[in-house]
Amino acid sequence: MFKFTGKVLSLSAVALMATSAISSAQSMDELVAAAKKEGQLTTIALPHDWCGYGAVIDGFKAKYPEITVNELNPDAGSGDEIEAIKANKDNKGPQAPDVIDVGLSFGPTAKADGLIQAYKVSTWDSIPDSAKDADGFWTGDYYGVLSFLVNKDLVKEAPADWADLLKPEFANTVALAGDPRASNQAIQAVYAAGLSGGAAAGEAAGTAGLDFFKKLNAAGNFVPVIGKPATLAQGQTPILVTWDYNALAGRDTLKGNPPVDVVVPKTGVVAGVYVQAISAFAPHPNAAKLWLEYLYSDEGQIGWLKGYCHPIRFNDLAKNGKLPADVMAKLPPAEAYAAAVFPTLDEQGKAKEAVTKNWDAVVGANVK
Repeated sequence: MFKFTGKVLSLSAVALMATSAISSAQSMDELVAAAKKEGQLTTIALPHDWCGYGAVIDGFKAKYPEITVNELNPDAGSGDEIEAIKANKDNKGPQAPDVIDVGLSFGPTAKADGLIQAYKVSTWDSIPDSAKDADGFWTGDYYGVLSFLVNKDLVKEAPADWADLLKPEFANTVALAGDPRASNQAIQAVYAAGLSGGAAAGEAAGTAGLDFFKKLNAAGNFVPVIGKPATLAQGQTPILVTWDYNALAGRDTLKGNPPVDVVVPKTGVVAGVYVQAISAFAPHPNAAKLWLEYLYSDEGQIGWLKGYCHPIRFNDLAKNGKLPADVMAKLPPAEAYAAAVFPTLDEQGKAKEAVTKNWDAVVGANVK
């Protein structure tokens, strides 16, 4: 499982860090005032049914009604978010994102490319060291594991593991929830399939995952459509490989029509951490910082938990008795996560390169 380490500090030390983390020249009150003066926050790639983001955005709006939230391209992938920053370096208009929420491997590359700026939220010390950039350029926000969302009306016996997806009874049923050439969720799904087959972590698992999807496509089981709960319900993508929090949210949205299973596979249980960052060219940098302050507050973190995501401050919230029991009861049992693996940044980076560069040549399915 994911293990974090961190220092135990006195309350006074934490308070000092909280004050200094915002900035030496800017208090929280000053940040709020500056953000309200900017009057707008531009987000990108935040579907309202992803990780409870709809309610989280509503919570931010309720707390800061003076700030308009401009939402760009909710269905974009991590790669699209990075391209949006690049394309709008000199644009201060409504198409320039202030903040991004991307897969873990995209954080360091965005930092290296000078696309994001440093900022440490006031709850910085309660965020595990292994899930944040030491200089504050990117910060882990939540995680989940890959799962199968299954339409029970069309699939009588749900697959229990990745290898099951190759069975003939699953012809024209299996879809990814993104384009593996740009979507972190889809890239991690390919990687998980490779790990399930026994490949070593990193590039080898990425390559093995491509081979798996080549077989899946050749067998006629792969559907080259970006799957969603709606396409699953319509019968276009009866089995959808997606993060557990998206699968559980989809289950709630469908309300039993059709009935669905949410299956955490027996092997290749890949847990994915997403990260939050501020564009280096953000038109509204103070609103962006205030958005991060909200996301990493107890309220913001519990908002993600209500969307079935494990917030990055989960252990801290648990230690302080702040996890709502009714919310925890809706999550899968802990044993389903016992085999979860958290790829390192190096492993993710190598796998991402293998998958994105070779998908077309190896698999040849144009997912859209």
